Amino acid sequence: MDHERRRWLGQAAAIGGGMAFASWHASADTAYPNKPLRLVVPYPAGGGADTIARLIGQQLSQSWQQPVVVDNKPGASGILGNDIVAKATPDGYTMLLAITAMIQSPSLYRKMPYNVERDFMPVSLVARSSDLFVVPNRVPARTLAEFIALAKASPGKLSYGSYGNGTSSHLHGEQFKIRAGIDLVHVPYKGAAPLVSDVLGGQVDSAFVDVTSANAYLQSGKFRVLGITGTQRHTALPAVPTFAEAGLTGFEPNGWFGFFLPAGTPRDVADRLAAEVARIAKRPEISQRLSAMGLQPVASTPTELASVVSNDTPKWAEIVRTARIQLD
Repeated sequence: MDHERRRWLGQAAAIGGGMAFASWHASADTAYPNKPLRLVVPYPAGGGADTIARLIGQQLSQSWQQPVVVDNKPGASGILGNDIVAKATPDGYTMLLAITAMIQSPSLYRKMPYNVERDFMPVSLVARSSDLFVVPNRVPARTLAEFIALAKASPGKLSYGSYGNGTSSHLHGEQFKIRAGIDLVHVPYKGAAPLVSDVLGGQVDSAFVDVTSANAYLQSGKFRVLGITGTQRHTALPAVPTFAEAGLTGFEPNGWFGFFLPAGTPRDVADRLAAEVARIAKRPEISQRLSAMGLQPVASTPTELASVVSNDTPKWAEIVRTARIQLD
């Protein structure tokens, strides 16, 4: 582990160590927050990240009796919104709700306006996600092995859809091709909604779809789910194996949603936010809302979020390198 990564984990551990203190000291310390807070979401309104930000933001506002303004700043695969927070005043009043793309982008783009482990302070994971590998009913495969056999019998004839170039689904698709030794045609879509629409209509032979976008259609009977990324089976799909269970490794990193602050935020401020986000994420009604979205609720410490970033960044980078994916 290099010096930057050790510093990152040490910073997160220091914050996490103060969370218990912050939880009881909060009533005595009224200095923060004493004005409205800004929660930047680097994606458009209406998506999963936006929904989670508004859900947690509303609870923060009620707890702290201060407005929490959700500010959608989409663009450049989340880089635009992330950069706003990286360069914001580190006083705890500008927060970020980031997703997995935050640690994928540095491998996909030659130039980045920030360094994730230098310019951000981890606060808490809120939820984990996975991608589902699905096929429309017209495709006869009922298992990953059967789909691989079909693809090997017709190299370059079958397609897989993703919800965009450089997204987790694109990386998973290229990883699938490499690990299974098959040739599929990549069909990138501009988001998950049109991808799901074409899966339902049978216009694409297969797809990696995030579980949140597919969740409403799992019982539609219009497609079959053959595999799931991550380390756990989906509670609504107990018979669907993970890729590792099907004999294909390299699909273990989960997608995630997490809170960050600008690096240099005072520790007591970060402590208080971390403790409050974790408390909110553990509330049964919040967990139920996240589960209803197809997500796995999480209430992590800053150290746990920092470890996810530190451990998974090189794994995504290896997929990008091996598949030779470059977006600029």
